[in-house]
Amino acid sequence: MSNLRVPTMAELMASGETAEILFWVGCSGSFDDRAKKITKAIVKILNHCDVKFGVLGTEESCTGDPAKRAGNEFTFQMQAMMNIQVLDGYEVKKIVTGCPHCFNTLKNEYPELGGTYEVIHHTQLIQELIDSGKLTVQGGTYKGKKITFHDPCYLGRANDVYEAPRELITKLDAELVEMKRCKTNGLCCGAGGAQMFKEAEKGNKEVNVLRTEDALEVAPEIIATGCPFCNTMMTDGVKHFEKEQEIKVLDVAELIANAADL
Repeated sequence: MSNLRVPTMAELMASGETAEILFWVGCSGSFDDRAKKITKAIVKILNHCDVKFGVLGTEESCTGDPAKRAGNEFTFQMQAMMNIQVLDGYEVKKIVTGCPHCFNTLKNEYPELGGTYEVIHHTQLIQELIDSGKLTVQGGTYKGKKITFHDPCYLGRANDVYEAPRELITKLDAELVEMKRCKTNGLCCGAGGAQMFKEAEKGNKEVNVLRTEDALEVAPEIIATGCPFCNTMMTDGVKHFEKEQEIKVLDVAELIANAADL
């Protein structure tokens, strides 16, 4: 993977350059081995399209989303203020995220603390790149495959972004099959609200197992996600039903990067 170009904002500034877009990698995309593959897919697309972007690298901290969702407003505000200071130091105007939790927090909760940026999700950016002709996708790899898309809560219901990921899936010449609970009626994967980082409370069924049942009903070959948390939960759900051989769980960015042969 050494051919990937991932300049930091500090490096760009030192060489007198500026980035059009800051790629906010997020905790999952930085540290989780599975999510790192999604990060690489996004970087491959940005590199291929010659998008002038930078990352914060070691200067990037958690957005504070898990702390806020878990009720620790003080920790959230401390995290946010530090990040805003760094972002403003680099005069960041536009941010793309690989994670809907980061997307929602930076877009909707940072402005009241003084951090106002244009924030887009990676599926929206990829759609822009295709619409502007910078990226062409051949459906060969996934032509005719049955793909269902699981809506991340913070992308869909919280921010009304439903079409970008679906349009990208149809660009693959794949058959998009919808679960009975989708779009505004979507069901959470079970990882939101800081649930990703704790054991589930007692109950008779895990939420991710329930959501995976929704997906299995439409018999997909691929479950597409747009969030690293959702990816983990749906992957675990597929393993629960011992369907790993028949069903793959892939982020939309990975589907596009594979189809474009990047």
